[in-house]
Amino acid sequence: MRFRRTASRTNLPGMIRLTALCTALLALAVAMPSLAQTEPQTSATPAEAPPAPPSAPEKVYETVRVAITTSEGPIVLALEKERAPLTTANFLRYVDQKRMDGTAFYRAMKLSDDGSYGLIQGGTQGNPKKVLPKVAHEPTTKTGLSHTDGAISMARGAPGSADGDFFITVGALDSLNADLSKPGDNLGFAVFGRVVEGMDTVRRIMNAPTSPTLGAGVMKGQMIAAPVRILTARRAQ
Repeated sequence: MRFRRTASRTNLPGMIRLTALCTALLALAVAMPSLAQTEPQTSATPAEAPPAPPSAPEKVYETVRVAITTSEGPIVLALEKERAPLTTANFLRYVDQKRMDGTAFYRAMKLSDDGSYGLIQGGTQGNPKKVLPKVAHEPTTKTGLSHTDGAISMARGAPGSADGDFFITVGALDSLNADLSKPGDNLGFAVFGRVVEGMDTVRRIMNAPTSPTLGAGVMKGQMIAAPVRILTARRAQ
């Protein structure tokens, strides 16, 4: 009995130490979740959005290039063979038969004081030796084209009366487009291409001196005093 009591007394400090250690470990285990919650949280990297599907490429319409050589310099046109086939074919007949050679730009309609806005007009001027049968009218509502800066379009009286006279716009002239909401002749003029080189030549012609007396009706005062000659008009590569 004494031995047991002695042994019991001898192991008490160790038991106390073991109990204290277990208590400390238990406290640490309880505290760990709290400690973990105090650590900064790193946000997950957001998933990248899937790439947008490629958009359909814009349709490229076939054009025919024509180089006009004038006494003021060259002008290169891209004619809308697909979107304005009738009007383009009409102009190419004049080119291929060399009927534009020896004609002129004879009109400069200036809609701004500095001559930066308006149009120039050229062609056969009704010369019976030059003109071919008239072409059916292709309005902008049908072709989808517009009188933007550098557009080439057919001069006409009534719809379907265009032949060998044309004009080139300087600046956008939307008022010349077809507008079916308007009364009367609302079919506008037939755009059939655009200038791709030589707008500097177009602007020089636009700023050529005009006669105050030549011209009839709305064209009075718009006729170029010394018309700018069209030397040749040829298909180009």
